[in-house]
Amino acid sequence: MDFAETDEHRDLRAAVADIASSYGPHYYAEHAAARKPCTELWSQLADAGIIGVNVPEEYGGGGGGISELSIVGEELAAQGTPLLLLLVSAAICAEVIAEFGTEEQRKTWLPGLAAGTSKMVFAITEPDAGSNTHRLSTTATADGDDWLLSGTKYYISGVDEAKALMVVARTGQDEKGRAALSLFAVPTDAPGLEARVLPVDIMLPERQFTLHFDDVRVGPDALIGNEGEGFKLVFHGLNPERIMSAALGVGVARHVLAAAAKYANERQVWQTPIGAHQGVAHPLAKAKIETELAALMTRKAAWQHDQHLPAGESSNVAKYAAAEAAVAAVDAAIQAHGGNGLATEYGLVPYLGMARLLRIAPINREMILNFVAQHSLGLPRSY
Repeated sequence: MDFAETDEHRDLRAAVADIASSYGPHYYAEHAAARKPCTELWSQLADAGIIGVNVPEEYGGGGGGISELSIVGEELAAQGTPLLLLLVSAAICAEVIAEFGTEEQRKTWLPGLAAGTSKMVFAITEPDAGSNTHRLSTTATADGDDWLLSGTKYYISGVDEAKALMVVARTGQDEKGRAALSLFAVPTDAPGLEARVLPVDIMLPERQFTLHFDDVRVGPDALIGNEGEGFKLVFHGLNPERIMSAALGVGVARHVLAAAAKYANERQVWQTPIGAHQGVAHPLAKAKIETELAALMTRKAAWQHDQHLPAGESSNVAKYAAAEAAVAAVDAAIQAHGGNGLATEYGLVPYLGMARLLRIAPINREMILNFVAQHSLGLPRSY
């Protein structure tokens, strides 16, 4: 059992840090306040071959896995520049297409995702379904060889930046009467598809959207995997999504704790720096411990996924732990700064929204607790 990072992983982390630190937290905060995508940072990472680090080499990627992509996500956040679309475009969509897509679909989508020249976002959430995927009401109906998609999706990130959507839709029902789901690649400019900005108060560069599908027609080549096997594909993509969420949480925690430690070492009100006082030091130290524990579980989950081992439990635990660590770290960092914790100059507030979001999305902490109670402890299902 070796906990040391490989030379390749250290080099990858250093390369990401070098690029991201040249932009930094003020760049991120400005873009978050303006709801403006971090296009320049994304493009430079893409030019360096970092965005597609987990895409197979034969399609222009780096040939790595979620372990490598999670390093990218964590280090970006640790430099104060978390990129939310890594979760959906690189972690979910690229992983699903690489694993389940046809050769033609791989050739169509993966080179652009690897090069960072195109993005694909994931459309599963609906207003009336919440975490209950069986209640999804968006349908895909066969019309000859084509499919017609109708319904509504909600809280879909980055549609304005994406070339296509990976849409989860009902295509029938199984033998138990539950929804049979299928996945489709749908261009964002498809006729009949309407995207409306969903206003939120959280400071993020990526905007949220409500999508309306009015008999959106796609060809047979849009179906990813087999009809009715969407659950298998979705869960293959959701573990990487949880792992990347955890990586972002760990990175956010690292960033704000570094800022807080610097401030607590420099700020002096009485005879010593405020970091000498346990009331300041202990919350930061506790948050540091929780961050390290979350980072360890994140690495385990990523390794299990890359080794094609069951990763559901570890991915959920990592996501839970990292979200809790990020929230605690941001809160402790703001508290250590006192009134300056809310000042634009110190740039902590943008990460409060990101950390709090990770407790809710892409899956809320309560559903993770349900998962662990049922699958890890063998307790009766509670919902």
